[in-house]
Amino acid sequence: MHRTAPRLARIFVSAAVPVVLVAGCSSGSDKDSKDSASPSKSATPSPTPTVAAAKYSKLPAVCPTLSAKTIDELVPKAESKKGKELPSADANQSASCLWTGLNGFKYRQLTVSLKLFRSEVSLGSGDKRAQGYAGDQAQKAATSDGAKNAKTGQVSGIGDAATTVSTESKKDGDEFRNQTIVVRTANVVLTLEYNGAGYEDEKTPDPKALLKDAETGAKEVVAAIEKDAEKSGASSAGSGASSSAA
Repeated sequence: MHRTAPRLARIFVSAAVPVVLVAGCSSGSDKDSKDSASPSKSATPSPTPTVAAAKYSKLPAVCPTLSAKTIDELVPKAESKKGKELPSADANQSASCLWTGLNGFKYRQLTVSLKLFRSEVSLGSGDKRAQGYAGDQAQKAATSDGAKNAKTGQVSGIGDAATTVSTESKKDGDEFRNQTIVVRTANVVLTLEYNGAGYEDEKTPDPKALLKDAETGAKEVVAAIEKDAEKSGASSAGSGASSSAA
């Protein structure tokens, strides 16, 4: 009897151990089940990049932006009142027209260049791209080869922003006066270059008179851009990806 009691006690203790272990495993399993059953949080999708739509989707025919009457005034005795359209890879994106005329010994040269900027997510809105290009064009006019005594200014009432650049230059012994007006109207940039010289005994043209004529021409070109857009519906349609972001 004395030997049996301790033996029975050991048996009971040994039998109790698995019960404790099972209980522990069961507790962990329930916790895992609850965790797996709980819904996981979904990741918030990133917003799609957008850019403001451009006002103009194409350029007008460049040479007809100035009337025959205006050409008579700015370039008397022009070789062609219709002008000469210069080569371009895409006339809907970049276009230029040239007029030259010699009235006695009064020489005049006029160039109208248009460049359109479309809105692109990777590059920005058409307006902002045009603004940067307009600044580059004004700087180019002030520092072009042979240009000296550059004077820049701002003029109101032409497009969204207009910069004037007045310079002097000399070619083949003749004094030239040069006026450049760079205008941004929405996503289009107009660069109007107007040059004059007096050959032989003719006086060098008055810079102020040239600038006044250049401003007249610039206003007419901007009006032609707007009119062409309204006619074709290009202004209301816009171009590029539309968004409230600029």
